[in-house]
Amino acid sequence: MDVMEVIKARRSIRKFKKDPIPDEALKKLLEAFKSAPSSKNTQPWRLVVIRERETLRRLADLTKYGKFLAEAPLAIAVVACPKKSDWAIVDATLATYNMVLAAAEMGLGTCWIGTMDRERAKELLGIPEDMFLLTVIPVGYPAEVPPPTPRKPVECIVYYERYGRRVPTAAVAA
Repeated sequence: MDVMEVIKARRSIRKFKKDPIPDEALKKLLEAFKSAPSSKNTQPWRLVVIRERETLRRLADLTKYGKFLAEAPLAIAVVACPKKSDWAIVDATLATYNMVLAAAEMGLGTCWIGTMDRERAKELLGIPEDMFLLTVIPVGYPAEVPPPTPRKPVECIVYYERYGRRVPTAAVAA
Protein backbone atom coordinates (compact mmCIF):
# COMPACT_ATOMS: atom_id res chain seq x y z
CA MET A 1 0.00 0.00 0.00
CA ASP A 2 1.15 3.53 -0.57
CA VAL A 3 1.01 5.98 2.31
CA MET A 4 -2.34 7.54 1.28
CA GLU A 5 -3.93 4.09 1.08
CA VAL A 6 -2.63 3.30 4.58
CA ILE A 7 -3.90 6.62 5.95
CA LYS A 8 -7.35 6.07 4.47
CA ALA A 9 -7.57 2.38 5.42
CA ARG A 10 -6.41 2.71 9.05
CA ARG A 11 -9.07 2.10 11.69
CA SER A 12 -9.10 2.07 15.47
CA ILE A 13 -9.15 -1.62 16.35
CA ARG A 14 -10.76 -2.77 19.57
CA LYS A 15 -11.01 -6.53 18.96
CA PHE A 16 -7.85 -8.55 18.45
CA LYS A 17 -7.00 -12.08 17.45
CA LYS A 18 -4.93 -14.04 19.97
CA ASP A 19 -2.02 -14.41 17.50
CA PRO A 20 1.27 -13.12 18.94
CA ILE A 21 3.10 -10.27 17.27
CA PRO A 22 6.38 -11.49 15.74
CA ASP A 23 9.54 -9.83 17.05
CA GLU A 24 10.36 -8.66 13.53
CA ALA A 25 7.04 -6.79 13.30
CA LEU A 26 7.65 -5.19 16.70
CA LYS A 27 11.11 -4.08 15.55
CA LYS A 28 9.56 -2.39 12.51
CA LEU A 29 7.06 -0.56 14.73
CA LEU A 30 9.83 0.65 17.02
CA GLU A 31 11.91 1.72 14.02
CA ALA A 32 8.95 3.70 12.61
CA PHE A 33 8.48 5.38 15.99
CA LYS A 34 12.11 6.41 16.43
CA SER A 35 12.30 7.71 12.84
CA ALA A 36 9.89 10.56 13.56
CA PRO A 37 11.11 14.14 13.61
CA SER A 38 11.45 16.00 16.89
CA SER A 39 12.16 19.57 17.87
CA LYS A 40 15.93 20.15 17.69
CA ASN A 41 16.27 16.37 17.31
CA THR A 42 15.80 15.97 21.07
CA GLN A 43 13.90 12.68 20.62
CA PRO A 44 12.11 13.33 23.94
CA TRP A 45 10.39 9.98 24.23
CA ARG A 46 10.66 6.54 25.70
CA LEU A 47 8.61 3.39 25.07
CA VAL A 48 7.53 0.54 27.30
CA VAL A 49 6.63 -2.66 25.43
CA ILE A 50 4.12 -4.72 27.41
CA ARG A 51 3.39 -8.38 26.67
CA GLU A 52 2.60 -9.75 30.13
CA ARG A 53 -1.10 -10.65 30.29
CA GLU A 54 -1.48 -9.55 33.92
CA THR A 55 0.07 -6.15 33.23
CA LEU A 56 -2.19 -5.67 30.19
CA ARG A 57 -5.21 -6.60 32.30
CA ARG A 58 -4.23 -4.22 35.09
CA LEU A 59 -3.62 -1.40 32.59
CA ALA A 60 -7.01 -2.05 30.99
CA ASP A 61 -8.60 -1.66 34.42
CA LEU A 62 -7.06 1.81 34.67
CA THR A 63 -8.67 3.03 31.43
CA LYS A 64 -12.10 4.52 30.94
CA TYR A 65 -12.71 3.30 27.39
CA GLY A 66 -9.84 0.87 26.81
CA LYS A 67 -10.97 -2.35 28.49
CA PHE A 68 -10.12 -4.17 25.23
CA LEU A 69 -6.44 -3.52 26.02
CA ALA A 70 -6.54 -6.66 28.19
CA GLU A 71 -7.08 -8.80 25.06
CA ALA A 72 -4.33 -7.33 22.87
CA PRO A 73 -1.23 -9.48 22.29
CA LEU A 74 0.93 -6.51 23.28
CA ALA A 75 0.79 -2.83 24.01
CA ILE A 76 3.26 0.01 23.78
CA ALA A 77 3.20 2.79 26.35
CA VAL A 78 4.45 6.08 24.93
CA VAL A 79 6.24 8.32 27.39
CA ALA A 80 7.12 11.96 26.69
CA CYS A 81 10.06 13.56 28.48
CA PRO A 82 9.02 17.19 29.16
CA LYS A 83 12.39 18.12 30.68
CA LYS A 84 14.10 17.36 27.34
CA SER A 85 11.91 19.63 25.21
CA ASP A 86 9.03 22.10 25.38
CA TRP A 87 7.63 20.13 22.44
CA ALA A 88 7.92 16.65 24.00
CA ILE A 89 4.21 15.85 23.85
CA VAL A 90 3.88 17.00 20.22
CA ASP A 91 7.03 15.12 19.24
CA ALA A 92 5.91 11.91 20.97
CA THR A 93 2.50 12.24 19.29
CA LEU A 94 4.11 12.51 15.85
CA ALA A 95 6.28 9.47 16.58
CA THR A 96 3.27 7.52 17.83
CA TYR A 97 1.39 8.17 14.63
CA ASN A 98 4.37 6.98 12.59
CA MET A 99 4.10 3.72 14.53
CA VAL A 100 0.31 3.51 14.11
CA LEU A 101 0.60 3.93 10.34
CA ALA A 102 3.42 1.37 10.13
CA ALA A 103 1.22 -1.07 12.05
CA ALA A 104 -1.66 -0.52 9.63
CA GLU A 105 0.66 -1.07 6.67
CA MET A 106 1.70 -4.43 8.19
CA GLY A 107 -1.92 -5.52 8.73
CA LEU A 108 -1.81 -4.83 12.48
CA GLY A 109 -4.47 -2.98 14.39
CA THR A 110 -4.00 -0.27 17.00
CA CYS A 111 -6.09 2.18 18.96
CA TRP A 112 -5.08 5.34 20.79
CA ILE A 113 -5.98 5.02 24.47
CA GLY A 114 -5.86 8.41 26.12
CA THR A 115 -8.30 8.36 29.00
CA MET A 116 -6.78 6.52 31.92
CA ASP A 117 -5.56 6.94 35.47
CA ARG A 118 -2.13 8.05 34.29
CA GLU A 119 -0.53 8.21 37.70
CA ARG A 120 -1.48 4.65 38.59
CA ALA A 121 -0.51 3.44 35.11
CA LYS A 122 2.88 5.15 35.46
CA GLU A 123 3.33 3.46 38.82
CA LEU A 124 2.42 0.06 37.36
CA LEU A 125 4.93 0.51 34.53
CA GLY A 126 7.68 2.06 36.65
CA ILE A 127 7.60 5.34 34.72
CA PRO A 128 9.38 8.16 36.58
CA GLU A 129 7.23 10.87 38.09
CA ASP A 130 8.67 13.65 35.92
CA MET A 131 7.67 11.88 32.70
CA PHE A 132 4.30 12.15 30.92
CA LEU A 133 2.46 8.97 29.92
CA LEU A 134 0.98 10.08 26.60
CA THR A 135 -0.88 6.93 25.57
CA VAL A 136 -0.92 3.18 25.65
CA ILE A 137 -1.30 1.66 22.18
CA PRO A 138 -2.60 -1.92 21.98
CA VAL A 139 -1.21 -3.83 19.00
CA GLY A 140 -2.62 -6.96 17.42
CA TYR A 141 -4.10 -8.58 14.38
CA PRO A 142 -7.64 -7.25 13.94
CA ALA A 143 -10.43 -9.69 14.79
CA GLU A 144 -12.92 -7.11 13.55
CA VAL A 145 -12.46 -4.01 11.39
CA PRO A 146 -15.06 -1.27 11.76
CA PRO A 147 -16.38 0.42 8.63
CA PRO A 148 -15.00 3.81 7.66
CA THR A 149 -16.54 6.81 9.35
CA PRO A 150 -17.65 9.75 7.21
CA ARG A 151 -15.06 12.49 6.83
CA LYS A 152 -15.89 16.12 6.13
CA PRO A 153 -15.07 17.32 2.63
CA VAL A 154 -11.83 19.31 2.34
CA GLU A 155 -13.72 22.45 1.34
CA CYS A 156 -15.55 22.36 4.69
CA ILE A 157 -12.37 22.42 6.78
CA VAL A 158 -9.91 24.52 4.74
CA TYR A 159 -9.58 28.28 4.52
CA TYR A 160 -7.13 30.19 2.34
CA GLU A 161 -4.80 32.94 3.52
CA ARG A 162 -7.10 33.87 6.46
CA TYR A 163 -9.44 31.93 8.68
CA GLY A 164 -12.92 32.04 7.19
CA ARG A 165 -11.83 32.79 3.62
CA ARG A 166 -13.13 30.05 1.37
CA VAL A 167 -11.99 29.46 -2.13
CA PRO A 168 -14.58 28.83 -4.84
CA THR A 169 -15.38 25.12 -5.30
CA ALA A 170 -14.08 25.25 -8.89
CA ALA A 171 -10.62 26.27 -7.62
CA VAL A 172 -10.50 23.33 -5.18
CA ALA A 173 -11.50 20.87 -7.92
CA ALA A 174 -8.87 22.19 -10.34
